[in-house]
Amino acid sequence: MTRRPPRLVAALLLAALLTGCGGADTGPRAWHDGRIFLATGNTTGVYYQLGGGYADLISRHLPGYEARAEPTGASVENITRLAGGDMEIAFSLADTAADAVSGRGAFDGQPQPVRALARVYSNYTHVIVRAGGKIDSFADLRGKRISTGSPRSGTDIIAGRLLTAGGIDPDKDIQRLNLSLPETVQRMRAGSLDGMFFSGGLPTPGVKDLLSSAPGAFRLLPLTELAEPLAARYGPVYTTATLPKEVYGTPAPTPTITVANVILVAADMPDQLAYDLTRVLFTWQGELIRVHPEAANFTRESAAATEPIPLHPGAARYYRNG
Repeated sequence: MTRRPPRLVAALLLAALLTGCGGADTGPRAWHDGRIFLATGNTTGVYYQLGGGYADLISRHLPGYEARAEPTGASVENITRLAGGDMEIAFSLADTAADAVSGRGAFDGQPQPVRALARVYSNYTHVIVRAGGKIDSFADLRGKRISTGSPRSGTDIIAGRLLTAGGIDPDKDIQRLNLSLPETVQRMRAGSLDGMFFSGGLPTPGVKDLLSSAPGAFRLLPLTELAEPLAARYGPVYTTATLPKEVYGTPAPTPTITVANVILVAADMPDQLAYDLTRVLFTWQGELIRVHPEAANFTRESAAATEPIPLHPGAARYYRNG
């Protein structure tokens, strides 16, 4: 995992170089020397696939910039690294990003200086259990060995909130393990886990691999019973949808909980760069769709609806003027 120097240190180094050269660099490489790192997620998740595709578009279509997608633990880690200057772009679940800008949840008392480029596709919450594990309802997760996702990930946050909404203490009533998606899939196959949570686009490669490798050995739990208590506690950021049976070849569709994803940047990103990054996203959206079909599930109109996460002024200019 690549580490970047904090913005303050990078700015001081750049200032020293410019002083020696006798003037400011007004070219396209003026911000972070033209290097853009994208914080994504687990390597078998949709964030990583789309992040790699977006990085390729930036490198090919934004002169003077080179972009690279980095695997991470996802939303909370992504925002922390973005705000700290270690990353330039970050994928995040909208609920985690809303917590970040208001200083709640994992960011209690510490609002993060991040802004949105776009609201993109929605994540579907997957709760998968072993078919022979005597888990017939969400309440049956009590006392079981459950992976709630990578530490500091949006999946871990949603899992904790769903468990609480279902009357299950996530830290006392289950054997909670914070595992990445690849490790979770491995342990589900080995029988050392009874169930797992994952919030991702459709299809999530790691989930598809698990379900297709052993037909009938695992099943998805319906979650619509949790929609009302979840909304009462956390507001309208969570919605409901049906996960089609065709996505993973399951016997029937699965009602579940969804939450939107957002693409974030630092508040101090230059307006022109934020404008150009948003323009690249939509001008070459067709190429991104070929990387993963979830890239088709947002438009310019829907992408601008990032509330309560403020749009970056450069992105807002793109949505106003094109």
